[in-house]
Amino acid sequence: MTLSEGVAAQGGLESVSRAERVASLTGIRAVAAILVVATHAAYTTGKYTHGYVGLVYSRMEIGVPIFFVLSGFLLFSPWVKGVATDRPPPSVARFAWHRVRRIMPAYAVTVLAAYLIYEFRTVRPNPGHTWIGLVRNLTLTQIYTHHYLYSYLHQGLTQMWSLAVEVAFYLVLPLMAYLVLVVLCRRQWRPRLLLAGLAMLGALTPAWLVLVHVTDWLPDGARLWLPTYLVWFVGGMMLAVLQAMGVRWYAAACLPLAVVCYFIVSTPIAGAPTTSPAKLWEALAKAVFYVVIATVVVGPLALGNHGWYSRVLATRPMVFLGEISYEIFLIHLIVMEIVMGEVVRYRIYTGSMVVLFAATLAVTIPLAWVLHRFTRVRA
Repeated sequence: MTLSEGVAAQGGLESVSRAERVASLTGIRAVAAILVVATHAAYTTGKYTHGYVGLVYSRMEIGVPIFFVLSGFLLFSPWVKGVATDRPPPSVARFAWHRVRRIMPAYAVTVLAAYLIYEFRTVRPNPGHTWIGLVRNLTLTQIYTHHYLYSYLHQGLTQMWSLAVEVAFYLVLPLMAYLVLVVLCRRQWRPRLLLAGLAMLGALTPAWLVLVHVTDWLPDGARLWLPTYLVWFVGGMMLAVLQAMGVRWYAAACLPLAVVCYFIVSTPIAGAPTTSPAKLWEALAKAVFYVVIATVVVGPLALGNHGWYSRVLATRPMVFLGEISYEIFLIHLIVMEIVMGEVVRYRIYTGSMVVLFAATLAVTIPLAWVLHRFTRVRA
C-alpha cells in the first residue's frame, strides 16, 4: 500500500491522525514481507525438518494472511463507508483500473525478468519455464490446473500463487459487496446483519476445504483457489465494518493473543510445513488460526490504536520497507536462489538461514526500490 493509496482507501479514524494511520498500516506490510522472506530462507536452508522449530519457521508464512487481511480491510472499506454515510458506492470500473495499475506493471516486469534470467540458469526442475507457462504466469492463471507442481510452477515465481488468489479476490469483491450490502442489508446501515453476512461468506472456506479433501473430481490446484483463503480476506472486511461502528481494539490485548495462537498453530495441529495440509482437520485448523492471528495483528492499527505498536510501525524504516513490500515479495525468490548459489554458495537445504535471509534482503531491498520507483502508481 502506497501512502496515497492508503489515504484513498481508508476513511476517518478520529483518534488517529491520517498520516500516522496510513504509516502504521504501511509498516505492517513490511512485517508481512519480511516474514515471507524469512520462511523461504528457512525452507531453502532445510530448516523445515527441524521438529517444532521447523514448524515455527514454516508458520512465518503468516505474512500472506496478513496481506490478505489488509486487502480485505482497505478495499472493502469504501463500500462500507458508502452505506454507513448514505453515499454512492465506489465505481467498479475505477476500482478495477486502480487494481490493474497497482499490481500489473511490477508483476509483468518480474515475470519477464524471471523467464529471461532462467534462460541462463540450469536450475531444475522448472516445469513452468515454457511459452505456455509464461502466458499462464503473466495472466495469473497458473494455479488453475491439475498437477500444479508439475505444470506451470516456475522456479523463481513459486510464491505467485498467493498473488493469483489476491487477484481473484479483486474480481469477486464487487459481487460480495453487492450481496451483503444491497441484497442482504438493502443499502441500509445494519452493521450486525452485515457482520453476519460476512460470517456466512467466511464459512465458504471450511465448506470448500471439505469439498477438496473428500472429493477427487477437482484439480489438485483447487486447494490454492480463492475459497480456501476467503476467510482471511473476510477477516479484513469485518474490520472495515467494525471501524465504521467505532469499535476499538488495543495492542495490549491483541498481540498476546496472536503470539499464543502462533505457537499453537506451530504444532502438528496445522499439519506439515507445506502450503496445503494433507488432512482436512489440519487445513481447517490452519485456516482458523491464521485468520485469528492476521486479524488481531492488523486490528489495532485499523481500529484506532495509537500507542507504541502504531508508533513503531510508523517509523521511517518500517514505512520505507512497507512502501516497497510488494516489490520485495515479487523478486525475493529470484534473488534468494541466485544468492544461495553464487554469493553464500550453499548447497540446497544446507547453510545458515540467518545468513541467507540477511544476504537476500541486502540484495532485494535496493532492487525492490528500483522496481517500485519505475513501476509505481503516480498520484
